[in-house]
Amino acid sequence: MNETAKRSIEIDFFRGFALLSISLDHIPSSVLSHAMLHTFAYCDSAEVFVFVSGYVCAASWLALAARKGEGAANRRFLRRGREIYAAYLCTAALMLLSGAAAVLLRVDSPLVGESGFLRFAAHPFTTLANVAIFRDQPYLAGVLPMYIVLVLALPVVMPLARRSPDLVLFGSFGMWLAGCWLANALPTAPGSIWPFNPFAWQAMFMIGLLCRLYPVTHAFQTSTPGRVLTVLALAVFVTFAVMRLFIDLEPQPGYMKQNLASVRIVSFAAVAWLAAQAVRKGWIAQLAQRLPAIVNVGQQGLACFVGGAVVSNLVDTMLRAAHINDWLPARLAGDALAIAALLALAGGMRRWKAVRPRVALT
Repeated sequence: MNETAKRSIEIDFFRGFALLSISLDHIPSSVLSHAMLHTFAYCDSAEVFVFVSGYVCAASWLALAARKGEGAANRRFLRRGREIYAAYLCTAALMLLSGAAAVLLRVDSPLVGESGFLRFAAHPFTTLANVAIFRDQPYLAGVLPMYIVLVLALPVVMPLARRSPDLVLFGSFGMWLAGCWLANALPTAPGSIWPFNPFAWQAMFMIGLLCRLYPVTHAFQTSTPGRVLTVLALAVFVTFAVMRLFIDLEPQPGYMKQNLASVRIVSFAAVAWLAAQAVRKGWIAQLAQRLPAIVNVGQQGLACFVGGAVVSNLVDTMLRAAHINDWLPARLAGDALAIAALLALAGGMRRWKAVRPRVALT
């Protein structure tokens, strides 16, 4: 295994596509969101984003440890935790402002309640204090506290995973099994929850991390057991797609996503194995080379996550304020605006980093 290998264009493409999908999925009137993963599977782009984040974090830690030592890698990820915390506070503030804008414009939108603005308006100082310590997590900011916890655990997890991957794997799934009970220990304010239970979702992150440390070989993927797994994965994907499209039409209960239900893991595993076969055949690399702007979104992950959250709220508020959120051309225009905004943000971040070079993990 080459621990100092360059970053994967396929991984950046998957993360970029996931970020675009997350933004579209949070626009209720989006047309393109109906073509995203959640329509055909019991998982969605959140699983893709967290899995890929685990993979990228492991790759970044390995590369930095190979150049400057494990101590430098650990210190960098402790700083990364602070950066994500700053992004969390920024996202939370922008979500509160989005809720305020919806109230001022008298827009009938679930954003008013979900943003946390009503709680802030009633108890501003208490709400801000709760947001700062994760007891209250405004709409769309909730994945970042979980991400902070996982990134800060890397200095302990990475050396252990390199020595005893089986211990990390079984320990991770043991914690996932107990996740619903462990969630009771999470700090929460009345009327607020952790939308992503870190005790459950760490399993998806750790799978991504272990896949980077111990990738499935080309020889296994093309072997008889590998081909059997491909057939099984395809069968699971098709079965779940039929169920989602024609039988189980109701949205999943929120607790299933919050606690990473087992059906979501099975569904994602099938999708991930099929995606790995597409990578092996070179199809994803070819697609990524033709769509470099999506790759760039993946490379500017944190900024594009924050920007995508804001863009989805702005597009939804604009369409509702103009009373055109049921008009198909306007809905398509909203999708195009959201995608264009994220692509422009990623391009701007890339140019800014070129002007002000610095050590950065994306």
